Amino acid sequence: MALTPSNMLSLGTKAPDFMLYDTVSGENVFLTQEKGTKGTVIMFICNHCPFVIHVNEGIVKLANDYMSKGIGFIAISSNDVRNYPADSPDLMRKNAKKHKFPFVYLYDETQQVAHRYDAACTPDFYIFDEKLKLVYRGQLDDSRPNNGIPVTGKDMRSALDSLLKGEQISEVQKPSIGCGIKWIS
Repeated sequence: MALTPSNMLSLGTKAPDFMLYDTVSGENVFLTQEKGTKGTVIMFICNHCPFVIHVNEGIVKLANDYMSKGIGFIAISSNDVRNYPADSPDLMRKNAKKHKFPFVYLYDETQQVAHRYDAACTPDFYIFDEKLKLVYRGQLDDSRPNNGIPVTGKDMRSALDSLLKGEQISEVQKPSIGCGIKWIS
């Protein structure tokens, strides 16, 4: 398994708008529908990546802790489902229900949204402020499969807490590391 780091999109970048299929509700969803009043977390994840599997409970806990504070959460899978059928929309829906995702789980069939966000790996995390300007991109925390460090969401929690308090978020941000997005060839 090759490790792929985040591309680290420039801070201050405006969140590219999108409309994607929500695998749970069966409806098309716009970014503007799901954004939070105080900030928005966009996560590129998938079903089969061991790095995502490792943090699934942690991202659900993070979302449950911050959604009531005005932070919106959006998960997107952009993987090539022809070559990686475990990431198909039907199995995305089953995975979302299994893990009780409190957020939408969107399917980026054309991979255009992943390209517009310069997403590189799963998981890849972005935090935008209330005006959808990028304030954080990088890792959830230092935990990785088999490294013995518990999943706490420390890095993202720190950024979200600073955002909610109106404090400057440190520009020193570590890239996320995971499986590369499975691009359509």
